[in-house]
Amino acid sequence: MTVDVLTKDGTKAGSIELPASVFGIEPNEHAMYQAVRSYLASRRQGTHKTKGRSEVSGGGKKPFKQKGTGGARRGSSRSPLLPGGATIHGPKPHLYSVDLPLKVKRLARKSALSLRARENSVVVVEDFNLDAPKTKDVATILNAINVGGKKVLMLLPQTDRTIVLSARNIPNVTTFPADKISAYDVLNHSTVVIFKSALSTLENSFGETKGGAK
Repeated sequence: MTVDVLTKDGTKAGSIELPASVFGIEPNEHAMYQAVRSYLASRRQGTHKTKGRSEVSGGGKKPFKQKGTGGARRGSSRSPLLPGGATIHGPKPHLYSVDLPLKVKRLARKSALSLRARENSVVVVEDFNLDAPKTKDVATILNAINVGGKKVLMLLPQTDRTIVLSARNIPNVTTFPADKISAYDVLNHSTVVIFKSALSTLENSFGETKGGAK
């Protein structure tokens, strides 16, 4: 797929062929579902906890005699059936993480990127630098390339502190190094803005080209 390369002023500076191995595959819905499920599960703390009968304080003395009351036998006032008692089968801390094979993670990322490319929601821009962190500068650039007001994922060749600080106060704009994104990051944004040099970084991140990171 060939897309235009835009300058930060919004003018066309040429065109570029998006890597077919990343942006041109048939999106696999199940792989994307699995990746999103795994991502959201790993964000859960799993620290929920209620006290069981052995953990509730008090209740050491038998509350009333065994016989003659006409009521059920009670050995403790901290029974789960009484106010102030323990919780029956309450939650306990545990991990929610869902492990996925590396191939499935890669397929999910490619599927998400290919889906955005099919929707014509991938914008490639010439690399640019900012002299100092300034939110207005990034907002102006996004408006110039016609993605202002959209939920934008901006992919950089590497972490650029000035751009990150400039973009973080713009609602619905997220910046990431191109090799650090997940399928969830792509699917959670309607538009992907990629720096031109970040395309090779992104392609190498799948470990299928020489020197690619796994």
